[in-house]
Amino acid sequence: MSRGFFVTSTDTGVGKTVVACALVRALRARGLDVGVMKPCETGVDGRGPLDAQALRRAAEVGDSLDLVCPQPLALPAAPPVAAAAEGGAVDLAAIREAWVVLRERHPWLVVEGAGGLRVPLTRERDMADLAGELGLPVLVVARASLGTLNHTLLTLEALGRRGLKLAGVVVSHADGPLPEAAAQNLQALRDALGPDLRGEILPLEPGELPPLTALDLETLLA
Repeated sequence: MSRGFFVTSTDTGVGKTVVACALVRALRARGLDVGVMKPCETGVDGRGPLDAQALRRAAEVGDSLDLVCPQPLALPAAPPVAAAAEGGAVDLAAIREAWVVLRERHPWLVVEGAGGLRVPLTRERDMADLAGELGLPVLVVARASLGTLNHTLLTLEALGRRGLKLAGVVVSHADGPLPEAAAQNLQALRDALGPDLRGEILPLEPGELPPLTALDLETLLA
């Protein structure tokens, strides 16, 4: 199994990139050489793939954006839908080739998927298939809101059915402070996860970075 992590989430807009970047910074703070990859990013405009750029900044690597994000697509939709809108399909060969190059350059890799675990990559393959092919344990980012119990537990169930290794779950407060009902619901999720909870990213101000201690890196590395 490759050294590194595949970061997925229970939904879109959960804060997956924030968590992936926090993980990269924490690994780098341990003195590890970490490469990054966003195999497919949708909703890409003239500014380029913003998630991939954030990952590259966090890792402070000189790898080209073509390697970090081999499949940028304009339409903010599932990858095969976005690719079809451009008259094509997601190029899995390009993703695999970029992965091989990055794996040879960096002993550790953090790969951020698009959307959740079952988001399709092509008509036949989804993000779970990609995580399995890359051989990376999966870190799940869960939204701190109502509905998170169902979304998170279903994601963990899907991971188990596909035979993927769970690195853990990180709770992300991407939507800001919680009302009381949602806070109580989140505590129920913490209790359900038990030792699989690997950290929590509390609400952040614009431009603020999570503290390195937000993730249980020692357990993740173990």
